[in-house]
Amino acid sequence: QVQLVESGGGLVQTGGSLRLSCAASGRTSSSYSLGWFRQAPGKEREFVASITWSSGMTFYSDSVKGRFTISRDNAKNTVALQMNSLKPEDTAVYYCAARHTAVAPYGSWGQGTHVTVSS
Repeated sequence: QVQLVESGGGLVQTGGSLRLSCAASGRTSSSYSLGWFRQAPGKEREFVASITWSSGMTFYSDSVKGRFTISRDNAKNTVALQMNSLKPEDTAVYYCAARHTAVAPYGSWGQGTHVTVSS
């Protein structure tokens, strides 16, 4: 099992930036893939971005492509989500998640961090 702890959420104005971080510990391996999801009030959780631990291959949802960047620091076992040009519709609880391979279901989740974008 992998333990995940997010940090970096907060309140920002439209057009601003925030950087989220996710610290992973426990049974990590080079085959892992880590992702960011978000859940807005009254909506279902949705995929935001993911990155493979070994190769650093990234994937993004269409709604954040070009504005958000996911990256990892293998030495520190952390994954970051740099969010630029934030919009009110980006307001949500953001979750970090991990899975054993790039195609397995996400089995480990963090507690979430709140992001609020004011208009």
